[in-house]
Amino acid sequence: MRVKYYEIVFLKSSAPALTYSSQYILAEGTIVSVPLKTTEKEAVIIRKVEKPPFKTAEIISVSEKIYISEQMEIAKFISHYYFSSFSEAISLFLPYCRSGYPHPDNNVKNGILSMPHENVGVRIPRPTLSLSQKKVYEELLQKDKVLLFGVTGAGKTEIFISLMAKMLEEGKTSIFLMPEISLSPQMGKRLKVYFGDAVAMWHSKITKKKKEQILEGIETGNIRIVAGARSALFTPLPDLGLIIVDEEHDDSYKAQTRPRYHARDVAVLMGQKMGAKVVLASATPSATSYYKYDVVKLEKPYVETKKTYLFIPGDTIQTPILNALHQNFMQKNQSLLFLPTRGNFKYLYCENCGKTHLCPYCSVGMALHRKHRHLKCHYCNFTEAIVDTCTHCGHSPLKSERMGTQEAIEIITSSIDGIQIEQFDKDSITTAKKLKEALGRFERGESHLLLGTQMLSKGHDYANITLSVIMGLDYILGLADYRARERAMSLLFQIAGRSGRAKEAKVIVQTGDAEFFKTYLNDYEDFIKDELAFLEMAGYPPFVSLARILVAHKDEAKAGKITLDTVTKLKVFEQIEIVGHGKAPVERIANKFRFQILLRAKNRVPLLKALHSVDCREIEIDMDPVEFS
Repeated sequence: MRVKYYEIVFLKSSAPALTYSSQYILAEGTIVSVPLKTTEKEAVIIRKVEKPPFKTAEIISVSEKIYISEQMEIAKFISHYYFSSFSEAISLFLPYCRSGYPHPDNNVKNGILSMPHENVGVRIPRPTLSLSQKKVYEELLQKDKVLLFGVTGAGKTEIFISLMAKMLEEGKTSIFLMPEISLSPQMGKRLKVYFGDAVAMWHSKITKKKKEQILEGIETGNIRIVAGARSALFTPLPDLGLIIVDEEHDDSYKAQTRPRYHARDVAVLMGQKMGAKVVLASATPSATSYYKYDVVKLEKPYVETKKTYLFIPGDTIQTPILNALHQNFMQKNQSLLFLPTRGNFKYLYCENCGKTHLCPYCSVGMALHRKHRHLKCHYCNFTEAIVDTCTHCGHSPLKSERMGTQEAIEIITSSIDGIQIEQFDKDSITTAKKLKEALGRFERGESHLLLGTQMLSKGHDYANITLSVIMGLDYILGLADYRARERAMSLLFQIAGRSGRAKEAKVIVQTGDAEFFKTYLNDYEDFIKDELAFLEMAGYPPFVSLARILVAHKDEAKAGKITLDTVTKLKVFEQIEIVGHGKAPVERIANKFRFQILLRAKNRVPLLKALHSVDCREIEIDMDPVEFS
């Protein structure tokens, strides 16, 4: 038998491709075991090649697992666009099983056994939709990719369930993405009511044994819907018909380690490649998605209740906030209090008008560096002496201190006797079990106040919340992020939307810039339209492409030299703008000195070309970055 030669890459590795031989004809995407020095490694075949001029080792064994052609194509795109090795990109995916369970109705597509399912052609129970929900459902069925823009409490989940039921009836599977595991327990319960064991929850916190059980359920055709965080996108569902990306505006869809992919954007590509419908959804859609995709609107809450807004200045838990919390507690209602995450940097803000001191060149907040006694823009590296007077209203002094969750809990518990508080942030909710327990206590009414950070905005739905308190929006407005206004406005709508689901509610908003928020209270779409005009004028996405280059080295001088050498190479590309370069906002992590370069281009093609010309092991490239500090 004639020997064949194959180029392979090791899984979960940045090592280059190697050539091995085999007696067998093997398909691209096949997972194999190969010898490497004294060990045996798992690898994937990327192509068949001619006999090389050097001696090759033989492939030891061939797995039943295979990456299908669509997975290989998407991985190639991720590798090229997000600057990772192909191995790192394909390792995101879970492979398909080439053999299955014998059945006369089984059909093979792309070498993958497609299992029959008992629900094909059978009417699946589904929620009763209102007239407006039915209209939206019918519109979504007509479109291959679409943005569902629905206000909080409008009943988007019932529409999602109806779409997934339709897929099951047609013999197709569905992926339902949520931004973080914080949504999983409650959403899992709602999906199980309609789909029972045909649905599985998938995220980073589930055990290896549970993942193996889910994959076995997918292979046997018993599991037809996978719901969870961004990794759920890469599960090997056959006959994929639908991908839903809920809360599509959420930054946690963007990976912060290589490959630095954005799950929302990869979901759209996957839909195109696999012939699946893609529905992006949010009450506060990102400006980029609103600009790029067809929009279907769901404009009214399922249950319309009265919501009263009170805007107050300040940045601490004042008497009006304590009084409102106490009154709500005495009336046996539940409350929610939001504080922004305490980031790495402080920003100077005016307690009189709520404005933050901005970079004159980039329209983003300038970070306070007390050690060096200056303010610094983390985009273009413009620095200036620390100012003490507001450039908007002339008020002095400017402030930088912020309250944390622990301090807030101490103030409330010492003022309101008997109130039980659930601390809802990444410091206290460290496991799926703790999350489930905390939400369970709140659902049963054993605790009275959910207090925490951005996790609170993630779609929790409790009928008894009649008071939302939103603090620190001025801090969000002043972040070194071109989307700071969008992030602040989105948080206001999302947190306010957690209350008043079933009865009248009050929302207290603490800000010095009440007029900005009041302007858009009745319609988030008005804000998005105005924000798009600002982004176009200022030169930010979706009208340009951004990339961030990160350099890290134990030797500070070496890191600085790599940065300058990279800048020199980039300067020859006329269509690329170097916005700024210098030390990264966090200058040292894990004993490595960090530098960064921020790039902008009107077209992503020349930007990618320029970046591929300088790409090397000494730098990390973050395409379409969402994190700047």
